Amino acid sequence: MSKKKNDGSLESHLSGLEKIVSELENGELSLEESLKKFEEGVKLTKNCQHIIDNAEKRIKIITKEGLKPFKDDLEQ
Repeated sequence: MSKKKNDGSLESHLSGLEKIVSELENGELSLEESLKKFEEGVKLTKNCQHIIDNAEKRIKIITKEGLKPFKDDLEQ
């Protein structure tokens, strides 16, 4: 079963990364298991970046002016 980059939410990918970090920090995995977890973490990181990149593109389209710093309407 092949997963596409956009499968899952950013939150689910981040949760997966947190679990992997915890498992790696625990130090109970073999070298081979650690490498597999690291590889999985790299894939999750790329998925997160893809989701963030898409969100940024959507924001640019919505604003049609690119990203600008937020300025409160009440500030003068």
